[in-house]
Amino acid sequence: MLKNRINFKKLSSLFLSFALIGSLFVGCANNKTSSDNDTKEKKSNAKLEQKYTDNSYLMNPEKLSKDLKKENLLIIDARSKKEYKKGHIPGAINVQWQYFTNTEGKSGDKGWGMLLSKDKLSEKFSDLGIDKNKDIIVYASNKKGWGEDGRIVWMLRMAGLNKSKMLNGGFVYWENNDFEISKDTSEPKKNNFKIENLDMKTYADTAWTKENINKAVILDAREEKEYKGATDFGEARGGHLPKAKLFTFNKVFNDDETLKSEKEIKDMLTKAGIKKDDQILTYCTAGIRSAHLALILKMVGYDNVKNYDGSYYRWAAEKDLKLEK
Repeated sequence: MLKNRINFKKLSSLFLSFALIGSLFVGCANNKTSSDNDTKEKKSNAKLEQKYTDNSYLMNPEKLSKDLKKENLLIIDARSKKEYKKGHIPGAINVQWQYFTNTEGKSGDKGWGMLLSKDKLSEKFSDLGIDKNKDIIVYASNKKGWGEDGRIVWMLRMAGLNKSKMLNGGFVYWENNDFEISKDTSEPKKNNFKIENLDMKTYADTAWTKENINKAVILDAREEKEYKGATDFGEARGGHLPKAKLFTFNKVFNDDETLKSEKEIKDMLTKAGIKKDDQILTYCTAGIRSAHLALILKMVGYDNVKNYDGSYYRWAAEKDLKLEK
């Protein structure tokens, strides 16, 4: 009987030892998981807190998530209606870049896709409740999109709306990081806003491009196959503007769709032979991706930049204008 008691005590001690060792392993594993999560979060925060020469063009998604109920906040979802209906940032209104342009006729026609006059834009802005008192945050999908958020902010800045920003990471980052999403349709609150003046410093049309084709450093923001001659979007001819350098607009994004650091972007520009004091002209198919690229250049200190409104559609449509392949 005494022997059985001793064996029972030994077994109990053995089980207790195993339990303690097991709990240590679990504790270590949990600590490791916690540590890994902390590291990932720190890396994510570091990307969002990057400093640029001009930080005024970018909104941190974490800050926006805390400001969703803030007064005088206007969020614009620049994606398609179909994407908007699947889910969007709460309170966002859905507006595409075409809303602010002349859409009469077809791509390549004179005036098609070009920015409206300041009077017509004033009417459009009023219908959306846009004014100088609002913080205006615009977002799209970065890598799979066309830079629609950049196009809209480029236009808003021309109209003097300097509180307009692009959302860092766009909707993809917002969704992947479990920020709040809504399927409720938000309607704009109309006002009576009038644009006093359009600042044309970042604007170029075909006439300006013709005049400066041999003076400006030209960046083609399209994909490589477009640059080499593909006409997937109804272009009149294939190729690129003379001496244009290929600089696809979405190469400025990280894999998670946040913006790369200023150093990384500057290194890419230097590698492409772009200097800070160059007169830079960006273009794409219709001036959308290139508007986004123009803003990124300004963010990292390349101020002497213009976006070609009408872009390749218009240039290719004029048969007497030269192209390269």
